Amino acid sequence: MVEALSVLVLTGTGLVAGVLFAVAVSVMPALIAMTPERYVSTHILLGRRYDRIMPFIVTGSTAVDVGLAVRASGGPRVLFAAAALCMAGVAVVSQTRNVPINRTVKRTRPEDLGPGWRDPRPAWRDWHLVRTCLAIAGCALTAAAVVLS
Repeated sequence: MVEALSVLVLTGTGLVAGVLFAVAVSVMPALIAMTPERYVSTHILLGRRYDRIMPFIVTGSTAVDVGLAVRASGGPRVLFAAAALCMAGVAVVSQTRNVPINRTVKRTRPEDLGPGWRDPRPAWRDWHLVRTCLAIAGCALTAAAVVLS
């Protein structure tokens, strides 16, 4: 059972870290280079699938890390617990920072953008980098805990 959970949590944390990293190094620079109108249209298209599945993967990975922390002892327990905290941090940053920005952008009509429009991309990028770092740390800590278990 522990082996199956280890594979599951490594897959989950790896998916989260990989997706967020890919967005940080490829998608975000492209979005920042776009005109505001094109950015809004593209942002609306990009988030349709991520917004539905990522919370489940993040929450599930956090829960499995917690479960493995409870079951483990010594160093692996500390590593699984630290990984769970990192993944919980991903969830908190996502839900309190990036998701509200996403909702605002999705309610914006490209044709309504004017000179007073506040560009959300810098804030979104900064918070995205925070959660990406947390996800990568969570994945690395999970991997270390699995190896030491």
